[in-house]
Amino acid sequence: MVPRGQRRGLFANLAIIAEVTEPHDYTRKRKWMITFVVAVAAAAAPMGSSIILPALGDITVEFNSTPTVVNLSVAMYMLSMSIFPLWWSSFSETLGRRTIYLSSFVLFLIFNILSAVSTNIAMFIVTRLLSGGAAASVQAVGAGTIADVWEVKERGRAMGIFYLGPLCGPLISPILGGVLTQELGWRSSQWALAIFGGALILFILFCLPETLASRKPLIQAAEADVEANLNEKSSNELRPPLGRTTTTQSVAIKSKTYLSVLRRAFLDPLRIILYLRFPAVAICVAYASITFGSLYMLNISVQRTFSGDPYNYSVIIVGLLYIPNSAGYFMASLFGGRWVDNIMHREARKAGRFDERGRLKFIPEDRMKENAWIGALLYPLALIMYGWTARYGVNLAAPMIANFFFGVGSMLIFALVRAVCFL
Repeated sequence: MVPRGQRRGLFANLAIIAEVTEPHDYTRKRKWMITFVVAVAAAAAPMGSSIILPALGDITVEFNSTPTVVNLSVAMYMLSMSIFPLWWSSFSETLGRRTIYLSSFVLFLIFNILSAVSTNIAMFIVTRLLSGGAAASVQAVGAGTIADVWEVKERGRAMGIFYLGPLCGPLISPILGGVLTQELGWRSSQWALAIFGGALILFILFCLPETLASRKPLIQAAEADVEANLNEKSSNELRPPLGRTTTTQSVAIKSKTYLSVLRRAFLDPLRIILYLRFPAVAICVAYASITFGSLYMLNISVQRTFSGDPYNYSVIIVGLLYIPNSAGYFMASLFGGRWVDNIMHREARKAGRFDERGRLKFIPEDRMKENAWIGALLYPLALIMYGWTARYGVNLAAPMIANFFFGVGSMLIFALVRAVCFL
């Protein structure tokens, strides 16, 4: 256990769960507690993306806009969720997990308050974009927290439980958004997100310790870069033999340090894009992008299809219609993680891969078996079934069944992609 005065992260002394030097040594009870905290926090970003779906029509009317422009509030929110994690994940390696969580949710709280008091559609779209980027910290850093505390052989189940948070968000938020919009107006949904963000700040503050095993402060890392560059050059160029520096030389060294800090903070995170040069990563990212795009096309379609002819359902009923696909996500995440872990163990035993201690050795390819084929076939067929039945106004049960299987199939794809790229 790390002494209270040496714990890392913002307001680390307030955490109920003590920081330890080796996160894998936490008891299973503490590991599941940490996983639960991160899973609840991970629900914030998806909740923000879907809580306004039943209210898009009301927002269009109030701001005297068009459905296409109002839909940008969803699209830009999702765009920020995909881009901001590049920086959140990079910052977490130098600032720590806990600091990133607390900082990002303070921003999430502020931007949701601004969304709730928006006076025009431009302000609403911009503040929505920024709130999505703030909440996206958990999508990037949360998986790192799970990896910090769980060993590889148990990580599949833990990741499945962790992803229940992002999946419960879309399950609950459209219903909540529909009720709030009908009873209190669409702005109440943004106030609800602000309240949730404030509750998460308190939850993280008291229940989540720093789990990153080791980190190097940004300034220290930048100084190390400058020192390495100086050592490569002739020491006589910038520093005299006795180690004394003139004012000009000192300014030059400090300037290089500051430039290195800016490079590490803003440019180095973009290096992750270079992983796309590997075919396996590029294919997985492209596949997940298509699947994720289909998911949000379906979400918009549900609102527009069932609020108009021939269905003409109320806002609350439209919110309830998001339950089937969310139930599919929930079921696939709950049982899929354990199933994929079993497949991984089975393939390792079949290949006879054991280390010197007799433990199984796992590779990402172990997870790409029958679950990949099931997901690849299930989600596009379900999407076709939904489109066909909704197009011709078939009984509501048919498109809802299709949406459930779409949820199962798409979640299998997400689980497969993150297993290949993350493990």
